[in-house]
Amino acid sequence: MLPFITRRMLGALVTLVIISAVTFFLFFAVPGDPARLACGKVCPPELLEQARRNLGLDQPLFAQFVAWLSGIFVGREYQGLGNCPAPCLGYSFVNRAPVLETILDRLPLTISLTVGAAVVFFTFGVATGIIAALQQGRPLDKIASVSSLVGASVQIYFVGTLALYFLVYQNHVFPQPKYMPFVENPLAWATGLLLPWLVLALIFTANYTRMTRSTMVEQLSEDYVRTARAKGMSGRSVVMRFALRGTMTPIITILGVDLGALIGGAIITEQTFGLQGLGQLSIRAVTYSDLPMLMATVLVAAGAIVVFNIVVDVLYAFIDPRVRLG
Repeated sequence: MLPFITRRMLGALVTLVIISAVTFFLFFAVPGDPARLACGKVCPPELLEQARRNLGLDQPLFAQFVAWLSGIFVGREYQGLGNCPAPCLGYSFVNRAPVLETILDRLPLTISLTVGAAVVFFTFGVATGIIAALQQGRPLDKIASVSSLVGASVQIYFVGTLALYFLVYQNHVFPQPKYMPFVENPLAWATGLLLPWLVLALIFTANYTRMTRSTMVEQLSEDYVRTARAKGMSGRSVVMRFALRGTMTPIITILGVDLGALIGGAIITEQTFGLQGLGQLSIRAVTYSDLPMLMATVLVAAGAIVVFNIVVDVLYAFIDPRVRLG
């Protein structure tokens, strides 16, 4: 397994370098002068040139990218700004603060939103799919199928806006969504993110219900499941020990993709609920042409997707003994 993980990590590193390079060079394809943004609205030519030198914008594009990339591993020295120790993601053009500090400040909210929502929609989706498969053709199965179709058809910003209006502002069923660090107040952390979790669960549960139901129905018709039943095993043991294990492989696959997508696509969710995470940070980076911040948010989003996919591949070997990682 170790050689497999090593190969995947090296491949992931190459992928992240390519994504970073494409993002970097596309940024400079858009008209604008980042140095003028960093210098301010009223900036004499000499100060503009000084800002360009301080941020390294006076160098060729390829040299700038190599300097940014090497800064992640060995750090970087900025004229007029001081030393940026590794891992250095640069200084923001807007607030002149280290990008890494800002990312680490916003990242816990996005992770809390992603992991909490994943636990809710994974649990409800798999449980509903199992019940629907065991009640195939019965009313519960039909209700689950209709609910899944409705959930898959709606969008986060639509459901989130309705939930905020009716459940927060009108009827005060839920508190206003906000983030409180878990270590400071676990209860406030959970209640502040409960509504976003439920809205995301309503939308994402649909995929897990449909996938679990269809796969479970297929597994229940397999020969080894019928053999287990013929030997006198209880229905619950057959489902939990045999059918569910075969069902979990495609479920874990889409979970890994969804976790990466939730972190990478936090823009819509955080914008809908007014949460200050990586999504809001990426919007500001694009709006104000803040290249270092934009590079960092893209790197985190792409890294999350790559890492979760590697984790999914490793989990295959534990879920399905037939899978071997070379």
